[in-house]
Amino acid sequence: MRTFLTAFCAAALAAVFLSGCIAVRTPAIGLLYTEVYGPVDAGGRIGAKEGRSCAQSILVLVATGDASIKAAAKAGGITQINSVDHYTRNILGIMGEFCTIVRGT
Repeated sequence: MRTFLTAFCAAALAAVFLSGCIAVRTPAIGLLYTEVYGPVDAGGRIGAKEGRSCAQSILVLVATGDASIKAAAKAGGITQINSVDHYTRNILGIMGEFCTIVRGT
């Protein structure tokens, strides 16, 4: 029974790590590699300034960062937000990145 349980746990872990599954918002996802830009909201014309904020994930075990709109606006020195987009990158579920991109003045 112990051998079965060990084999089952190993198979479950392998399925998680090798499936390319990472919980990120993206309009399209690739099993091996994903690098996609997508829209969130556009309330006016595109502004002259741009700010980004990102969060990263490693092995679907550790995730850090601040991908908030507020952090992106602060990074770009933006006080009036005109549009918000996002960027997603995932490599085999080993490394993932999600960025919020704001444009405005």
